[in-house]
Amino acid sequence: MYAYFACISLRGDVRMKKLLKQKAGFTLIEIVLVVGIIIILAAVMFISISGYINTANTVKSKNSSNNSSLVSKNKNINSQFINLGY
Repeated sequence: MYAYFACISLRGDVRMKKLLKQKAGFTLIEIVLVVGIIIILAAVMFISISGYINTANTVKSKNSSNNSSLVSKNKNINSQFINLGY
């Protein structure tokens, strides 16, 4: 009876070794799919980041123009105070 179980166990080990040898790596299709998914995700990320950068540059330019107009107004006010002798 023990010999019978030993043979089954031995056959199972041989089958497992064959399965492991046959399935030792990735197929070309799996690698191509993974690379394709990564490229698609990178493209979506690039598009969204470039949108955020454009929005930030627009806000920056608006703030810059607002600041320059405030500076010119402040110069006019300061020159008026200087003319009044304050």
